[in-house]
Amino acid sequence: MNIRRVHPGVDAPLELPAEQYRLDALYATERPEWLRLNLVSSIDGSVIGVDGTSGTLTRGADRRVLGAIRRASDVVLVGASSFRGEGYLLPRAAPLAVVTTSGDLTGHGMPASVESGRLLVLCPASAVDTVRRTLAVTGADIIEMRDDDTAARIDPATIVTTLRDRGLRSIVCEGGPVLAGRLIAAGLVDDLCLSTSPTIGGPALRMLGGVELDPMALELRQLLVDDSGVSYARWALPDHRSSRGPTATT
Repeated sequence: MNIRRVHPGVDAPLELPAEQYRLDALYATERPEWLRLNLVSSIDGSVIGVDGTSGTLTRGADRRVLGAIRRASDVVLVGASSFRGEGYLLPRAAPLAVVTTSGDLTGHGMPASVESGRLLVLCPASAVDTVRRTLAVTGADIIEMRDDDTAARIDPATIVTTLRDRGLRSIVCEGGPVLAGRLIAAGLVDDLCLSTSPTIGGPALRMLGGVELDPMALELRQLLVDDSGVSYARWALPDHRSSRGPTATT
């Protein structure tokens, strides 16, 4: 499988897996503290394929790109719906952090026991018992969070601060759509890595879950294309670091 950078400039093709190191370099973060979204969608903007998961949108070099992004990250962050529906396994390169408001993780794909620090579950105190009952994974770290009383959700800035207080500074969020949208709305995201599968039709689930966002202009930092026609864009979001902090809300 070959993948080629076509913006900025045009590079010689990378042959994968032999030149994975070149692909890893293309996804290096610009600062130690970085928040990246990594999402996949069809051309018509759905983040799920015919089986109701993102798996049927994944093709070509997508798994190689995913590995490069995870290796550049200290932690992989997902919402509970993605954790349940996508059958998440522990990433090889980084721990997995799951955010849940209800605590219901029924149907997850985790083994019965994990090494301490490899699986983190962030939830309100009211959901801890439900997490323990529906997760039932020995070694998982359950972290109690204060929820946003007005929205019955955990403040996205508090999620980021909690992870970074544990030394997990570079974060990649892989969804779900609502969590990704709320992170953008809070001005916390540095870049969006979007794989676009050359497909249309089938089930529809909006990429950012219908979260209302203020208009913003993104900058295309990088565009790759592989032999199967999948494109891989890196979009830089406006820099809101001056307004970021643990009290920010959506």
